[in-house]
Amino acid sequence: MFSRLCSSTKVLASRASSWYIDETHQRYHRIFRIPATLAESRRPTRVIMRNMASGNQQFPPQKQEAQPGKEHVMEPTPQFTSHDYKPSNKLRGKVALVTGGDSGIGRAVAHCYALEGATVAFTYVKSQEEKDAQETLEILREAKTSDAKDPMAISADLGFDENCKRVVDEVVNAYGKIDILVNNAAVQYKAGSVEEIDEERLERVFRTNIFSHFFMTRHSLRHMKEGSAIINTTSVVAYKGNPKLLDYAATKGAIVAFTRGLALQLVERGIRVNGVAPGPIWTPLIPSSFSEEESAQFGSEVPMKRAGQPIEVAPCYVFLACNHCSSYITGQVLHPNGGVIVNSSRPLVVDGF
Repeated sequence: MFSRLCSSTKVLASRASSWYIDETHQRYHRIFRIPATLAESRRPTRVIMRNMASGNQQFPPQKQEAQPGKEHVMEPTPQFTSHDYKPSNKLRGKVALVTGGDSGIGRAVAHCYALEGATVAFTYVKSQEEKDAQETLEILREAKTSDAKDPMAISADLGFDENCKRVVDEVVNAYGKIDILVNNAAVQYKAGSVEEIDEERLERVFRTNIFSHFFMTRHSLRHMKEGSAIINTTSVVAYKGNPKLLDYAATKGAIVAFTRGLALQLVERGIRVNGVAPGPIWTPLIPSSFSEEESAQFGSEVPMKRAGQPIEVAPCYVFLACNHCSSYITGQVLHPNGGVIVNSSRPLVVDGF
């Protein structure tokens, strides 16, 4: 029976137990622990979602007690790559800077950029995301093309202008320029009422989620030229709202306005500015923001009845960064969100990133 089970499922090694994936129904079930081999333990096990269509999905219940969340302890770990992704030197010779690139969508974007020939630098939070950042560095080193320079990981709290300037200076000192800026770093916290959101929390969320966009952009622009691209990560909640994520949704709405206004401001300089508004995507934001029950059901409310994986979002960033793919697109937002119609008047609550 066990052999039949393994023939139709992927087995995930975990710290105390294992999970297998029923790829037909996309559900996760606990089984006994299976020791991982040395080769398997070098990196977190990746979930290959062979069936990307609609389906009833459930994650193992899990909760992380602090933000930023950690990808390496998630079950299953988010999928940052896919055998179906075929690079074609779309970003050869480019230098890309991705904020929050150590995990989640940022890791998947950085990896795709490296596969496409770009030299990649990313930021992370010191002392809290070290393991994820080191794993991402290893992933990028293996993915980089022969003519790209070695990737770089820079620790910084991007909510403050001087830190953003330091990050940009380090990238330019190492690589000489910035062609692609991806403003992706973000935090989110639940609240049942606006009365629970105090000044300290509001400042923290706004500094990380939107102040950093202004700071990173203004310092990067000094080193960008015609043909460069800026891509901002917003969210479906900017369009649909969310009663549990009021301050987070407010920052994501600000990012949409920032993207549109900045695109108009920079169009004469030949620099394109666009955004990506993911729906529910399986990233460290989820178990670090929600309860075990909410994490287990995450993504089930969208038309596809499942959460997306970071690799299902990352190609949007490749498209928007590549001039021969999107040279006539600026001030726009792409919506990889599992089928949510954002211009509908029908209300839909979508939890999470």
